Amino acid sequence: MSATYSISALASELAITTRTIRFYEEQGLLEPERRGQERIYHERDRSALILVLRAKRLGFSLNECQALLALCTQPAGDDPAGLGARMEGIAALRSKLAEQREAIEQLDQRLTEAETKTRDRLETLRAPRRGSRPDEQQMTLFRFDQPDG
Repeated sequence: MSATYSISALASELAITTRTIRFYEEQGLLEPERRGQERIYHERDRSALILVLRAKRLGFSLNECQALLALCTQPAGDDPAGLGARMEGIAALRSKLAEQREAIEQLDQRLTEAETKTRDRLETLRAPRRGSRPDEQQMTLFRFDQPDG
């Protein structure tokens, strides 16, 4: 028998509120078993919720989360048109992830540059002074008005 979870146990494990879980259920992203008023979540629900939470952290919309869940949890079927549409959906989501990776790499590069300039400036300020004032260029730590590239 597979593991089951109450809404409070699942919320506690994933560090989210029960309201969040109910919201995703209302949006059709989760379909727990019901016993009267009690919701019973199975491992498939837990996995789906983890996938949705990751996608939301990456900036995916609810519609994109639904598409992602469908691609990852529903059987592919045998219809060539349906399989073609599925492949297009996978390609679209991969394209979005590639754009996000590129944006992350660019931001990381800018942070590395800022860190290097800050470290260099800190070392300059900690160095023994010889009575001279740092020039204007050394005093400029960051320039955010420059385009990336």
